[in-house]
Amino acid sequence: MRYHVLATDYDGTIATDGVLDAPTVDALRKLLATGRKLVLVTGRELTDLQRVCPHLELFQLVVAENGALLYRPSNKTQTVLADAPPAGFVAELERRGVTPLSTGASIVATWEPHSQTVLDTIRDLGLELQLIFNKGAVMVVPAGVNKATGLTAALDELHLSPRNVVGVGDAENDHSFLKLCELSAAVANALPAVKDAVDIVTKGDHGAGVAQLAAALIENDLAGPQRPERRSLEFGTSDGEPIALPSFGSCVLICGPSASGKSTIAKRIVESIRDCGYQFCLVDPEGDYEALSGAVVIGKADAAPTIDEAMQLLEDVGVNGVVSLTATKLSDRPSFFVELLARLLQMRTRYGRPHWLVIDEVHPVMPAEWQPPKDLLPEKLESVLMITVHPELLSLEILKRVTHVIAVGNTARDTLARIAEVRGIDIATGADVPEKHGEALLWSADDGSVRLIETLEPKEEHRRHSRKYAEGNLSPKRSFYFRGEHGKLNLRAKNLIQFLELAEGVDDETWAYHFRLGDYSRWFRDAINDEELAAEAERVERLGNAAKAKTLPLLRTAIESRYTLPAAAPIAIPGTRE
Repeated sequence: MRYHVLATDYDGTIATDGVLDAPTVDALRKLLATGRKLVLVTGRELTDLQRVCPHLELFQLVVAENGALLYRPSNKTQTVLADAPPAGFVAELERRGVTPLSTGASIVATWEPHSQTVLDTIRDLGLELQLIFNKGAVMVVPAGVNKATGLTAALDELHLSPRNVVGVGDAENDHSFLKLCELSAAVANALPAVKDAVDIVTKGDHGAGVAQLAAALIENDLAGPQRPERRSLEFGTSDGEPIALPSFGSCVLICGPSASGKSTIAKRIVESIRDCGYQFCLVDPEGDYEALSGAVVIGKADAAPTIDEAMQLLEDVGVNGVVSLTATKLSDRPSFFVELLARLLQMRTRYGRPHWLVIDEVHPVMPAEWQPPKDLLPEKLESVLMITVHPELLSLEILKRVTHVIAVGNTARDTLARIAEVRGIDIATGADVPEKHGEALLWSADDGSVRLIETLEPKEEHRRHSRKYAEGNLSPKRSFYFRGEHGKLNLRAKNLIQFLELAEGVDDETWAYHFRLGDYSRWFRDAINDEELAAEAERVERLGNAAKAKTLPLLRTAIESRYTLPAAAPIAIPGTRE
């Protein structure tokens, strides 16, 4: 379920002449039966609202006084969200003949034609107040207070995000909270300026229009062609046209060989998710995303994350989480991930968030032989982004839920063919093949199309595996060995720091031997997975001068410009063996 809240104005929206009729009440009750919540957002003072509306118990929360007061019908408590009217302000308005005049906990209200008198009084008294209009009503509240700030306070109390809210209104003072909502609507009787600004205009007026909106939410969560997308996750272009993922619903798989650009595309999409205001939880097995701005990392090189720690972090609507598994044993990762996934999906059922789940290196935690526990996976796995080198090793239960594949590298057509074979479907790849870095094939299950796209670079600088490769421990198979032409040495570099330490100590002949064979650029590309560093090393190798005194400083500069290393590293003793 995408939309968990219907936020509605009162007068002119669900109410006609201040009255909430029986059909509208019935429609709202049916909406509540789906597990959704109702929030009333009104300019009325609370006492006045209680007088005219006997159905406040329908609403989880009421934002009154144009955002200045929050009321809880379930226990009849309230919180004033703004300062009381300044002393003497109301008395001065009365002295100047402003009538009718009413005062709430924070709001002062009257009607046209008194707006100029009210404005003059604010100016003459030197007050920091603002005027808000509503079809002839004139409301005065503290600066910065409006229906959007009130609705934000209500959603925070409910642990819900504006990205899961549909808002509906009719008048000038509704603009602010309608813009806040993921989807905005106006009833048929709304002011033209409001209709022009919203995503949907109902066919019915007043309560009938809101009832139609509620029925559409119940029927299909406002899915389908009538639902406009105000936000999308742009990550590439095709023939000069932007390419973007829908902000909700897609199950996306990015796949390709090492150093083909998968992480670059993933990071661009994650940036788009973040910048559009959607909450994400990113499972990071290798420490690739620990420097991502706008997210809090749990798990360190020496401290594995816990499930409870992750869930507590994500309780906060405005916090994105990166769950780093660098300290979690490989054998423990699948069980950890299944438990985390179960808790995250439960959280989605309750709150509709985190809006996106991002899973890097997905195949080890959901391999081909993996069978999900009963009732773990929904029929449609929505708003999930996965990255893998080996899509053919991924569980069929996951592959068959994928709606989009972004295949990277010159093997992209073969990658799509393998996925088609495993899923038992046809994917017509055509003749296009990615030929340069940054190109990919995009397959969409919606229409079966395959398009050659050019991906966009992330907005932030992307430093790959900075901690793991700089100071971690690569496996023996992926480590670098200084052996020399006759294998007299066996010096193992487990990371980039050790590589530079050992390079300082090895003899010139050993250095030159590996240099001439292109071993350094090959290791950077195949084991460190850093295409840019490998390309820089190749440029050094093409200089033809294998002397360590000339070439090691160049490689050191290339490494240190990309990875954060200690200020001073000890010099290795030549001849050390492992």
